[in-house]
Amino acid sequence: MTAYDVARLLPAIPELRALCRALAALDVVLSPESDDRYHLYDTAWAPDQEMASMYDGSGNEYSIVFTAAGAYVRGFDHESPMSPYATDDEKAWPGVLDSVPEVFRECVEEPAFSDEFGTPYVTVCLWREHGDTAWRHGDIDFPGDGEDGADWMFALLTDGTPEAFQDWAQDYYEMPVDLGAVRHLYAGLPLTADVVTALNPATTLAAVTDEVVATGYPT
Repeated sequence: MTAYDVARLLPAIPELRALCRALAALDVVLSPESDDRYHLYDTAWAPDQEMASMYDGSGNEYSIVFTAAGAYVRGFDHESPMSPYATDDEKAWPGVLDSVPEVFRECVEEPAFSDEFGTPYVTVCLWREHGDTAWRHGDIDFPGDGEDGADWMFALLTDGTPEAFQDWAQDYYEMPVDLGAVRHLYAGLPLTADVVTALNPATTLAAVTDEVVATGYPT
């Protein structure tokens, strides 16, 4: 699966934003003491912008910037042959960024998405304006079988089911994860003390409320 497949499977912008908030809120409850969570959501990333992000701690990441124009998706698999660091010129793989429309150019040029020398952290790029009926991407000549990292990086977003998150979280956190509680958050229902306890008996609603509110998820 490449960026082309992710473009077909990602939900529309409102549903994607809600899913990203749910993922971030779930990680707050499951790992309340962590300063380095897997899923994050920043409601004040920039003026009139919000950002969902993923960092796996091994050099792989994605960012989804929600703007007034729509949404911009950037993913980086540091082991992909499409990584700028695997090329001679240390530039984005041809086609990945070339067709990004002007309304998202500031996202392409965002310093946080590049290293100190301007080399972009990108192997996957998608975008969607509010008037679009589908996610868009560049015209890319993939190496081999694709290998842009999209297949695993966006799996929780393209699957979109509570069961997929439960499977991932139980493996990642090495603890049981209550499916009913996950379904509660995936439905966008306000976080309650009972749901927090079902997810993580070691914490409380009061202990996680501020950080959950910061994700934009309702409590």
